[in-house]
Order: sequence, then C-alpha cells, then structure tokens
Amino acid sequence: MDLFSTPAPESARQRVAELTQLIDHYNYEYYMNDRSLVSDFKFDSLLRELMELERQYPELALPTSPTRRVGGEVNKTFRQVTHRLPMLSLGNTYSIEEIEDFEARTRKLLDGIPFTYTCELKYDGVAIGLTYRRGELVQAVTRGNGAVGDDITSNARTIPTIPLKLRGNYPADFEARGEVVYPFEAFEAMNRLREAEGEEPFANPRNAASGSLKLQDSAECAKRKLMFCMYFMMFPESDTLLEPQYGTHFGRLEAAKQMGFKVQPYIRECKDINEIKAFIDRWDTDRWQLPFGIDGVVIKVNQTNLWDRLGMTAKSPRWAIAYKFKAERVSTPLLEVTYQVGRTGVVTPVANMQPVWLGGTTVRRATLNNADFMSKLDIHQGDHLFVEKGGEIIPKIVGVDLEQRKPGALPIAYTQVCPVCGTPLVRAEGEAGYYCPNQDGCQPQLLGHLEHFVGRKAMDIDSLGSERLKMLYDAGLVRNVADLYDLRREQLVGLDSSATNPSLSGQSLSFEAVPADSKTQPRSATIQEKGADNILKAVEASKKVPFERVLFALGIRYVGEVGAKKLARFFGNIDALMNATVPELATVEDVGEVTAVAVFDYFNNPQHRLIVQRLKAAGLQMATADTRISNVLDGLTIVVSGTFDHFSREEIKTSIEQHGGKASGSISGKTSYLLAGAKVGPEKLKKAEKLGVPLLSEEEYMKMIGSQTEQ
Repeated sequence: MDLFSTPAPESARQRVAELTQLIDHYNYEYYMNDRSLVSDFKFDSLLRELMELERQYPELALPTSPTRRVGGEVNKTFRQVTHRLPMLSLGNTYSIEEIEDFEARTRKLLDGIPFTYTCELKYDGVAIGLTYRRGELVQAVTRGNGAVGDDITSNARTIPTIPLKLRGNYPADFEARGEVVYPFEAFEAMNRLREAEGEEPFANPRNAASGSLKLQDSAECAKRKLMFCMYFMMFPESDTLLEPQYGTHFGRLEAAKQMGFKVQPYIRECKDINEIKAFIDRWDTDRWQLPFGIDGVVIKVNQTNLWDRLGMTAKSPRWAIAYKFKAERVSTPLLEVTYQVGRTGVVTPVANMQPVWLGGTTVRRATLNNADFMSKLDIHQGDHLFVEKGGEIIPKIVGVDLEQRKPGALPIAYTQVCPVCGTPLVRAEGEAGYYCPNQDGCQPQLLGHLEHFVGRKAMDIDSLGSERLKMLYDAGLVRNVADLYDLRREQLVGLDSSATNPSLSGQSLSFEAVPADSKTQPRSATIQEKGADNILKAVEASKKVPFERVLFALGIRYVGEVGAKKLARFFGNIDALMNATVPELATVEDVGEVTAVAVFDYFNNPQHRLIVQRLKAAGLQMATADTRISNVLDGLTIVVSGTFDHFSREEIKTSIEQHGGKASGSISGKTSYLLAGAKVGPEKLKKAEKLGVPLLSEEEYMKMIGSQTEQ
C-alpha cells in the first residue's frame, strides 16, 4: 500500500485488521516460540504501515493494537488500585529441612486426600497482576503492599510477552499474575547504552525492571525490552464454576499457554519430597544457564480445590512455599590490587583475581570499594578472596579465606598517590573514598569531565560518545569542555580512532562500578562527513541549553542537578555566582558548607574561570531566563507532598516558582501551605497539623494561580 495515499474507510478498516492479525502472529512466534518468520525490515515496514493508517483514521486504533507496543502514552501519576484478591507473598526458606516439614505438614492436613505438587522457578523480578475481560487486557497493577498497587497499564502494554488480546478459549473475567524480569542480555545492553550517555549503570536487573515499570513515558519503557512470565491465574468467581482444566495449577498454566501467555517451560508436577528435592538440586546448578535471573523454587499444592482446606497464615498461604537459593560463593587467589580513577577523581581499588567460574560467568575482577573496605577485610598479599554472586550481575568480595593465608604475608596498603598522574591523594572529612585533586591534569578525569559535559542531562551533545571523545582527546583537539566549541569540520572528517595516545592505553573513563568480567576490544572507527556534520550540529544546538544545566555540566564537585538548579536561580547569572563568597553560597537552600566551599574553590581556579569565559563567548546560556508568569505567590513558601493529576512533582514545584513562590522541601514555622496531593506523606501531614500550616489541594492551588497550568 502507498503510505501517502488516503484509502477509503472500508479498505482501511480491512487493511488494519489484516495488518493487526499478521503482526500479532509474527510477534507471537518470535516471543513465544523463538521463531523469526520475517526480516526485521519487513516487520518494521508492516508496523509503520499500521501506524500510518491509525494516524489517518484514529477511530481504528484499538487498545489491543500492536502499535501500543511502541508506547508513547505519558503517565504523570500512577493511580492506586485495590486488588480484587490480595497479592500475597509466600513464606521463604533456605532450608531443605523446612521444605520437608512443609511437605509433611501438608500431608497431615489433607489426611489421605490424594494430591500432587507443582515445582516452578522463582523469578527474580517484579510481581504484577493483569486483568482480562472478554479476552482483552484492561488493567495492569503492581503488587504494592499486597492490598493496593499502582496502575501501570500503559507501560505493561509495551511488554511484548503481555498479550493485549487473548487467543483461543479463555474465561470471561480473570487475573493473570506473574513476574516482570529484565533478561540479562537486554539488561547489559541497556547498561552499555547508559554508560555511553554518561549515566550510572543499573545495579541489578530486578531494580531496573521495577524502575522501568514506573517510567512516566511508556515509549521509554518499551526500549527496556522487559519480559513478563506468568505464574498464576486468579478468578473472582468460585472455582466450582470453572471448567475442569482450571482445577489444577498445572492445568491453568497449560491453558494460559494456549491463550498466548509466556509460561515457563520448566514447571514440573511432583509426587513427593524426593521429586521436589531433585527439582531444587537441578536448578541450584542450572540456574546460571537461564537468560534471566531466578532466586529459588516455588512449591505449590497442585489441586486448587484443596487450597481453601489448607488455609492461610497471617501473611502467606499454607499451600505454597518458596525455597531460596543461597548465594554462590567461591574462593580464588588474589593476583594484585590495582587502582582506577573516575570522573570526579575518586580512586577505586580493584581486586584482580585468578579467573574463576561463578554464577554462569568467568570472574576476573571485582571492586574493593574503598580504603575502609580494604582495611576491614585486612587483605594480605597472596590472599584467597571469597567472591559471591546471588541475584546480581556484578559479583562482590565478601571476605578473606584465612585458612589459605601464607605465613609472613604482608598487608596490602591503600595507595597514597594517583595511579595515573602520581598526585598525592586526599580524603575529605566524612567520606569513605580518596580522590585525586588534579582534576585539570589527570587524564581519566579530563575524559570523564568531557563525558559528563556532553551527557543527556547536561549539554545533551548526543553525537559525542565516549569513543569519539577519546578520539578527539588523542588527536589533541579537545583538552577541556570549551575546546568542543572550537571544533571545525576539516578537523573532524577522516579522524581515525586507531591513532590513539599510547599514554592512555588501558585507561577507562569511569570505574564507579566494575563489571564482573570486563573485556575491551580495540575498535577502529573513522568520522565521515555526515558524522562530522552531526557533531557540529549537536554542539551548536547545545548553546540553547538553559543556564542551570550548563552549571550542572561543568561537573563541580558535590553539585548535582538539583543543586545546580538552585544555585542558578539564586544567583541568576554566572558572574554573580563566580564572585560569591562561601557564606553567600551557603545561604542557598540545600547547599551546605561543603558544597559551598567546593563551588568557591572551583570558580577561584584561574583555569576554570578562563573555561567559563570561553563558554560564555561561544554563546552558551550563562543567565537564567525570566520564566515568571505572575506574582500571585510572592512571599509564600509552599511544601509539596504526594502525587497530582495535572502536574508531576517537578512540574508543580516549577509552577510555584513561576508564580513567584518558593518551593521548599521541609515544613517549618515559615511554611505558608502544604500542597497535598494523593498519597501525601504522613510525617509531613502530621508536622503541618502540629505547626498549624494550612493544607492546599491541587484544585485550590490551580484556582490560586488562575488555572495557568504549564502543560
């Protein structure tokens, strides 16, 4: 079909139905059966055609359309929903003896009634419930506290293994419960992307999955490539009204497969404790071969009509229990301790060990965190270290194998100088880490500053990743952030990464988190004409970035996004900020004395002042724009708590400032109002009542500012 033609409504309706059926079929085969029936190009072409038709005829865009997988809905608040049936947690144990007690207790309670068990893998993810009515997904809710969860429907629709419309036969109304997991391959790819954009990598797949489900923009959630695995079916009506295949837990999951759900293929029916133990033993070993994380095995009584007979404890059902695997631990010899330098100059000790197989990967290195951690472990030369890996991707050192310590071995002292530039290290009072103060002459710090400066939350120069920045540095074109604005096209075209600076060989840009098995492969890349044009275009566009983000981009120690915003708004322009004294800086809200000294020291460095002047001359924004809409809130200090229908938390704080008010984080006698949304903090509410601070609803606030919502 020609995308630029306008089909007749009936032909469009037929084509939408045809495309929907075809794309759903390809998706099902790809995500459920691991079969790719068409090329990515062909699939994307079909999806684009469907999206174009739905754009031309919005009435044809249904909630179950495969285009919903792409996302795009924005959810500024996550409405709380009461579960029809509580989402209970299971009793956990690390003991086989307790599993034996569970099995014996179950047999005693059932008193000769025949039954079996199901054993299935316990996903290391985020539990959610999906409500289906007449075969269509109508709601997705997180576990929350078990009784109430958050509505995440728009984000759930982007997960390919969550069916939007069911196949075959299905109950008219039921809830599918399961776990959202972050497959290892997708998790590691996302972390590589985050590091390239100058963001902190996610700590582990479970936390990353949880955060992804609460993203406001569902299109961002779609990029995470999460996976939903179903493990439970719940029905609002009595089980006696259901068809026979729903009479066992195993039968329910088999039926769910036919409906289009992804159900783990590892579930087994077991007759007795011996078969349960065999299942546990197998997966305690084989779990590292899986493409996603598990942290144990769940054992359930298979016959669902016996669940009521077995009953509940105060917190969990008596018909199910979870066995959790112990974290895997090995002992391996320490070869040497090396030290690596991060963007802020923090020096991180790293244990380089004899390679050892642990949790599905070969581990060679692991962080030793800081000097205090090393001192607590009391590491000696030639020690064997205990390395542990539980549900995490990154292994951690948990102790020293003292039985294998060699007589006369000497303690390993923390380095006193920077491993790169030789500058004596310093340690700020109250901090765990030592850092190199030579921020303008230490190569890893210089490269780290450049990465931070071009990052998405700073200047957002997306055409300059870490590899290209290193190319520019090695070629002598860029030594500080101001040099970026002097780049010329003829300098960039043909620049080759193979011509590296030998003095930087082996140096990484950031070592805040050391991966389990870090390997770097040298790659050669050349900047072509289009690439050079993209770089210069992105650099030019960055000149429009507001002052507060420019200030954050400078990378001043202790000054994060919030601090940069408050400093920018308090002083108004770079000149006033550069000339501020420590006491003046310390009067800014949330800027303590330590940060004030760091800001003062930064701007009193002649080299930094020169860089700022060059950036100013290049046309960067060095003053706050006048964004005030009105003065109706002049003199008022408002504390914000809870969630709101028309604003995100940040938007409502910005709105307060745009109307002349002050948005504060804590309640005091000077507070004018507590702007209370849904789920207002109980402590703030209690303190407001104690101090007599009046409450202000979102509706009252909007009337106060004349309903001028900055949307």
